[in-house]
Amino acid sequence: MKKFAIILLKIFSIGITITLFAGGLTVIGYIVGLCIGGDKAASLCAFIYKQYFPWVIKFTAIFAGIGLIGMYLNKMKALAIEKDGEETVVKEEIELEEETENVSPEEKE
Repeated sequence: MKKFAIILLKIFSIGITITLFAGGLTVIGYIVGLCIGGDKAASLCAFIYKQYFPWVIKFTAIFAGIGLIGMYLNKMKALAIEKDGEETVVKEEIELEEETENVSPEEKE
């Protein structure tokens, strides 16, 4: 099961990298459309908006799902808050407040 989870995480990382690149291509396509102008630009932007970008969104959702399944099978807690880190921050804040309370008004200036 561990090997399967690792394979899913590799698919996730490759897929998300590809979809990020594909999303960047949409920006380049819109910039090219802005430069060429006219009917060609309108048809290019319409293609990107109506046909290309929905597929990018679908593939991104699929790869994100694969990544979440891989993380679940690998027993990673990527979407959970760890209590150890939270308790440490709270303790540091309490210590800081105690230090500022013990400082006399002359020392604050």
